[in-house]
Amino acid sequence: MTINLKSPAFKNEEMIPKQYTCYDKNVSPPLEWSGVPASAKSIAIITEDPDAPRGVWTHWVVYNLPADIKGLPEEVPTQDTLKNGAEQGINDSKNIGYGGPCPPSGVHRYYFKIYALDEKLPLKSGSTKGDVVKAMKGHILAEGQLMGKYKKVK
Repeated sequence: MTINLKSPAFKNEEMIPKQYTCYDKNVSPPLEWSGVPASAKSIAIITEDPDAPRGVWTHWVVYNLPADIKGLPEEVPTQDTLKNGAEQGINDSKNIGYGGPCPPSGVHRYYFKIYALDEKLPLKSGSTKGDVVKAMKGHILAEGQLMGKYKKVK
């Protein structure tokens, strides 16, 4: 099954507005989704840049989102546990929560990947992408993605 993931801030394969990057406010963009199976128990989102100079760079790891929510607002707080009970992991900048696009040069692609899971992950906040991917193995019911681009503007 496929989850339809979109953002009111930018369209799939288009440019991400500057306010969601390290060159401005560095806040998470609003996300909306549909198509989560009724049997899902939680949702996870991983955001990464495959064009980073050192290989794939993880910008955001959030998991154990309630399966019945339909999106996230702009500027999700950078804290361990959210009000809805979701946990946030550590990104590759070694921070909890969202870290926006910050390409040193050229156009980079940023993939927001969403997963509907048949369980709540047995992980505490501060887990890494690797921890989450390992815990999700065998538990993914549906997934989807949204890709935005960003280029450093002088």
